[in-house]
Amino acid sequence: MENPYIKQFPEIMKGKTIMYNHGFRSAASSGTVSRIQLTFPEAKVVAFDLPLHPEEAMALLREKVIEVKPDLIIGSSMGGMYTEMLYGYDRICVNPAFEMGQTMKDHGMIGKQTWQNPRQDGEKEFIVTKALEKEYREITEQCFKGLEAMSPEQLDEEQQHVWGLFGDEDTVVHTFDLYRSHYPQAAHFHGEHHMNDRSFMNGVVPVIRWIDDRQEHRDRPIVYIDNSTLADNYGHPKSSLSKAFNMLIERYQVYILAPAQTNDHAQLDADAQWAEQYLSTPAHDHIIFSNQKDLLLGDYLIDTKPDSNFMGTGLTFGSDEFKTWEEVITFFERLGGQ
Repeated sequence: MENPYIKQFPEIMKGKTIMYNHGFRSAASSGTVSRIQLTFPEAKVVAFDLPLHPEEAMALLREKVIEVKPDLIIGSSMGGMYTEMLYGYDRICVNPAFEMGQTMKDHGMIGKQTWQNPRQDGEKEFIVTKALEKEYREITEQCFKGLEAMSPEQLDEEQQHVWGLFGDEDTVVHTFDLYRSHYPQAAHFHGEHHMNDRSFMNGVVPVIRWIDDRQEHRDRPIVYIDNSTLADNYGHPKSSLSKAFNMLIERYQVYILAPAQTNDHAQLDADAQWAEQYLSTPAHDHIIFSNQKDLLLGDYLIDTKPDSNFMGTGLTFGSDEFKTWEEVITFFERLGGQ
């Protein structure tokens, strides 16, 4: 049966290497590895069974990044913690376990454990001791330390290489604030601690696309969507909005446009929260507050009342031509990304 969530993007990360660092109790045979490869068929995806002892794991990863020279590193949970310390590479930390020792204690991981995925050494089980828990506490103390030795210019550059993604239903780790105290690029996605197809596609893939666009110096046409077109009378997304939005972000730079409520800052927060709640990660940092639409530089403006002075093409949402989002979808499908 065809997976309803996974799509292939052969043009993204084409000819590039993606390294995946798995989480605790997992292995290089994790389903996430095949999920990444299926989504980006023209990329080379590599992963390695990480040693149980954290110092050994970090030593292996530092050796492997030199060997494979990844264009992007993605790490989940424990692997996200390790990934943060691989400075100098574009990387995504998904639900990173920056407090791994405490997490092991809080979730009763002391004792016999079973590997969740087959490992190359054939091991089925392992033992977590208090000494091992202490090793993880010590390794997490090294997180972010490399930033302290950087000059302001180096720090600014390094921070642009890293994204932190956090599931809004994660009950295992809660390190969003800790991450944000060191890196500015952080977003929530709809999902739990372990990624599934849906959270990967809606939460991680958009960020991979942004990273690939930056690496390739790729400029996509810009589409502005006025927030007057988004919600119905009950505050829910209008019919086919999500379908249209997901189609648009594959080919365009898409921004949500909202009025700048200079005397109502709470409304600014409400508009941003609505967009991220219903449109997920792709809306993060893609919300523009402006009362001067004629000053915006872009290619398309979808609005109930497009500004006649907008330099691009205005689509009057709700008109006979664009009565619903389905008509908008048809219009952009015919353009083919132009």
